[in-house]
Parts: sequence; C-alpha cells; structure tokens
Amino acid sequence: MFSGIQEILVLVVIILGILFLPRILNRGQEKNSAVPRPTIVISGKMRLAMAASVLWPAVMAVFMQPWQKDLFHYIIIGIGPVVLLWIIYWVLTGFRKK
Repeated sequence: MFSGIQEILVLVVIILGILFLPRILNRGQEKNSAVPRPTIVISGKMRLAMAASVLWPAVMAVFMQPWQKDLFHYIIIGIGPVVLLWIIYWVLTGFRKK
C-alpha cells in the first residue's frame, strides 16, 4: 500500500529537482550575459500574403473538391500559384539583400 505512494513521491521529487535545481544553481551568475533575442516584426503586407497563402488553397478545395475529382488540377490551380508566388518572393528578396 505504501510502496505505491512512496514511488509517486519519489517521482515528484525527481521532477521538482529537474525543474528547480538549475534555477537554484544559476542564482549567483549574472543575468546580463545573455544576448537579447531579436524580435521578429511581420509587416502588414507579409501578414496579408500569409493569410492569402492559406485561404487560396482552402477556397479552391471547397470549389474544386479534389477528394472527389481530379487531384492534379487542384494542385496546379489551388496550390501552384501559392508556391510560385512564394518562390518569386524568395528570389527577389535574395537579389535585394545582395
């Protein structure tokens, strides 16, 4: 009866040790040594492009119903333009950074 409770308590102690031991050991170190992470800023145009990349294939799937008809046409008309535009954006961004 007590062995089950004792095993659970041992697991709880191990988990708490894993979670809190690194925090206790790092208290004396400086916190300014960490490099701040740059924040990712997404412009309105990029958000619009990302939303269109999700909505276009979804709307085309509703109209074309590729699960009942030809999947090849859906790939060309539904997914193809999205992939093509993102490839063009990727290439143009590479030329601008150079």
